[in-house]
Amino acid sequence: MKKHLKICWLAALLAAVAGTTACTTQPVKRVGMVIGVHEDKIAKYKQLHADSNPGVRDLLSKYHMQNFSIYLQRIDGKYYEFGYYEYTGKNYEADMAQMGREPRTIEWLKVCDPLQKPLPGSKSWTKMERVYFNQ
Repeated sequence: MKKHLKICWLAALLAAVAGTTACTTQPVKRVGMVIGVHEDKIAKYKQLHADSNPGVRDLLSKYHMQNFSIYLQRIDGKYYEFGYYEYTGKNYEADMAQMGREPRTIEWLKVCDPLQKPLPGSKSWTKMERVYFNQ
């Protein structure tokens, strides 16, 4: 075996044993959140999210938000949305602050916020505590 192949093979073996790779990846931050939604506004909310909103979708990608999903559920006669996304960037707080200053985000929230009912004590989506994860 040539010397450079032996070195590469040895490096790969050591990385596998140590549980690392030469290419480090940023850990994924998984975010779950909940908010109420006005029953008479559900159709409008669904329509907004069914339409193609490339400006909003592009912002999610720009700020490292992947696999963004929203679910709707009725509980005791009230409707709630449960959201989930995976953040893959390096500075969550800075990215979320910058995204919040984007004109497209500001316009989007002006349309969506009146359709929703934040939980008591909250101004928008309430982050949930993750109690289990299976990879």
